[in-house]
Amino acid sequence: MHCRGAASTRAEEALHRRLLLDLLERHLERYPDDRARVDQVRRFVRARPDCFERSSLDGHVTASAWIVSHDRARFLLTHHRKLDRWLQLGGHADGDPDPARVALREAREESGLEHFQALPPGPEPIDVDVHRIPARPGEPAHLHLDLRYLLVAAPGQQIVPSAESHDLRWFPRERAGVLLGEPGLLRLARRADALLGPVPARPNAPSPGAPDGA
Repeated sequence: MHCRGAASTRAEEALHRRLLLDLLERHLERYPDDRARVDQVRRFVRARPDCFERSSLDGHVTASAWIVSHDRARFLLTHHRKLDRWLQLGGHADGDPDPARVALREAREESGLEHFQALPPGPEPIDVDVHRIPARPGEPAHLHLDLRYLLVAAPGQQIVPSAESHDLRWFPRERAGVLLGEPGLLRLARRADALLGPVPARPNAPSPGAPDGA
């Protein structure tokens, strides 16, 4: 029975990785320019049965969300407490093999928002990124292999920073080129803009960056 249980676990791990590899293949059909990064993720996933776990110390699969307000005029960033940087919301899979579900879970936990619409229709990633997380006490430097999703927040909700954040703010979409110095984040913002269309006019808009409802 022990052997059958071990075999079943291995088969389940292989299936979960296969589903992610299939997702990456579909992503390449839409975004062929991502091939180098996607190939890096695929090599890692094929080699690591524990790729969804933090116990994979040299790297692991993560997921994140580029969140825009219901009027599609603003995007949401968190000032990450550990990394001390403005970033999109996201985090570790912690064993969950469904990156869309991980992105939604992290979006809810880190923003206080509950209701979203995923774009393009359905929860498909709009970007794949691989970046290095610097070493910290008790944690070696490692890679985050990040699948990134576009979420539109439903109206009538208030953002609430989590314990992982120094701050949480809405920023006007037209300021992305000024605010985002990291190429991967700027690429993500531009991918989102291509799907969202032009920034709508917003009469009586709050001051740039002011935290307010979605």
